[in-house]
Amino acid sequence: MKFDPVLLAPRMAPMKAAGLWRDETIDVHVQRALENCPDKLAVVAYAAEKREPVRLSYRELDARVDRIARGLVSLGVGRQDVVTFQLPNCWEFLALCLACARIGAVANPVMPIFRQHELTFMLNFGESKVFIVPKVFRGFDYEAMARGMRRDLPQLTNLIVIGGEGDESFEARLLRDDTPALSGPGIGPDDVLLLMYTSGTTGEPKGVMHTSNTLFSNLHAYRETMELGPDDIILGASPMAHLTGYGYLAMLPLILNSTTVLQDVWEPRRALQIVRDENVSFSMASSPFVADLCGAVEAGDRTTARFNKFCCAGAPIPPVLIERAQKVLGMRLCSAWGMTENGAVTVTEPSRAMEKSGVSDGRPLPGMEVKVVDANGIDLPGESGSLLVRGASQFGGYLKRPQFNATSADGWFDTGDVATIDAEGYIRITGRSKDVVIRGGENIPVVEIENLLYQHPAIAVVAVVGYPDKRLGERVCAFVSLKPGASFSFEEMTAYFERLQLTRQYFPERLEIVDDLPRTPSGKLQKFKLRSVARAFGDVD
Repeated sequence: MKFDPVLLAPRMAPMKAAGLWRDETIDVHVQRALENCPDKLAVVAYAAEKREPVRLSYRELDARVDRIARGLVSLGVGRQDVVTFQLPNCWEFLALCLACARIGAVANPVMPIFRQHELTFMLNFGESKVFIVPKVFRGFDYEAMARGMRRDLPQLTNLIVIGGEGDESFEARLLRDDTPALSGPGIGPDDVLLLMYTSGTTGEPKGVMHTSNTLFSNLHAYRETMELGPDDIILGASPMAHLTGYGYLAMLPLILNSTTVLQDVWEPRRALQIVRDENVSFSMASSPFVADLCGAVEAGDRTTARFNKFCCAGAPIPPVLIERAQKVLGMRLCSAWGMTENGAVTVTEPSRAMEKSGVSDGRPLPGMEVKVVDANGIDLPGESGSLLVRGASQFGGYLKRPQFNATSADGWFDTGDVATIDAEGYIRITGRSKDVVIRGGENIPVVEIENLLYQHPAIAVVAVVGYPDKRLGERVCAFVSLKPGASFSFEEMTAYFERLQLTRQYFPERLEIVDDLPRTPSGKLQKFKLRSVARAFGDVD
């Protein structure tokens, strides 16, 4: 694969001169652990269907990474080839990330919720050579799905199944003992390390390209701000195929030479048991995870005094949850805002959490800048406007789509969000100029859903908007007007999306059939009016 990270070159000299890009790859940090604490636990992986977790020291993890890396090479995977894996939070996920870096390949984790519709696009667009899936997860047969897709994936050379049988099993293909020792160079600090798709407003996912320098500059700044160190034990319950999971729950513990504890299926009582058993001190996820933990403790479960710090991103934290978490869990909730394109750009420090997390989304991490401007690019101090960011953790660009990079000549990236900035530099997200609904920290691709609904023979006009939900932040409502004589129901909509094999989490939770949708004189749909209507459907305090 030929990558085109055009946003890197202008920043290389200044970022390296400032010490923000350290030219370190993840293997540097693993080797440091092997020298200083080889027998320390690197990962503890809990699986819902297994009683005991998998525990791997840094020495044991490194041995498996080496075997997987040699196995990938034996399959013909080379530098800058894309390896796609659709896995829950498990030790294999972490090992695959490290193995790809060790041979210079590009890791492309994709969410377990994706189905044929999204996956076929992603694997073809990224020219993936290898696709790795679990045999079954949460009752869904990933192996059958992947095999059924192969005819539509002409560039895919290998399908590998964790828990599978025969020659295509993970164990047979990537944990072999008879592969040659590694000889070629690993990933370079300015090579594309990670390809991660993000849903946006274009109707198709965009492939975000990150290097070790862009990603790790953010993790170092985050580590310092959040006061994390090698003695921390980090709970990885948020999906690792999101940048939150990949960066802050998989890579960051390795950089710290600490321990990550993985939970593959979220269940708050099980999570609290893991917290107690493993002496967990920190985690990061969207606010519904914290609300669930509060509910479990209020129902009679127990937490620990050590688990007293949590970072919430994905949507603003409801102020009532900050007070509830402090009272019920003894926990400080730190707000954060970021994007796949930049990582966590702004964070509220633990010392200011009770004061600031309920009214802001943090202030910029070292190496990042933010500003709010009007339509003409003029700064708007204290007022609401378009949020722009630039700095060390800015991505390398969108794969094969530089026209969407939305970055000015002097490096400012238009986030598509609307925000304010207070006198201390803390931002507050007040809206979104781009058409995305965020449900439980997951971006819902509104345009894609609308385009699919438009293809239904009964539908004349459609608009998809979010409405508030106290647990998930937002849910999805589809407003449609029908063609003369046509009928359509919520059940028909669900069955339609199932036939299209759309990711179930993208299905709207509500359908509203109306005579017509509000428009401007020029015919443009007025979604703000629909959002106002949908707000009445919401479940909020």
